[in-house]
Amino acid sequence: MAGVLIGLALLAFWLFSLFDVVTTPEDEVRNVPKTMWIMVVVLIPLVGGLIWMARGRPRVERQVWSVSPGPGMPKGPDDDPDFLRDLDRRMRGGDEQH
Repeated sequence: MAGVLIGLALLAFWLFSLFDVVTTPEDEVRNVPKTMWIMVVVLIPLVGGLIWMARGRPRVERQVWSVSPGPGMPKGPDDDPDFLRDLDRRMRGGDEQH
């Protein structure tokens, strides 16, 4: 049973790799021509797919998002002086709003 599952997983990976090579535009393929990648993936199923994933697929351009707070903005509640004053007042029992 385990052998069948492993075989199906390898077949699925091989088909995914082959489909990925075929659908990737020619100008985005890296290192060797697209037809060579197809031959590598078809003739060496597992290793060819792994090599394609590592060396042939197009690189994804990643955008870097700046999430740092602007100047003068606290980074967290414990960096906010108003929050700390209010917290200190509540801890000392000065909060009569309950």
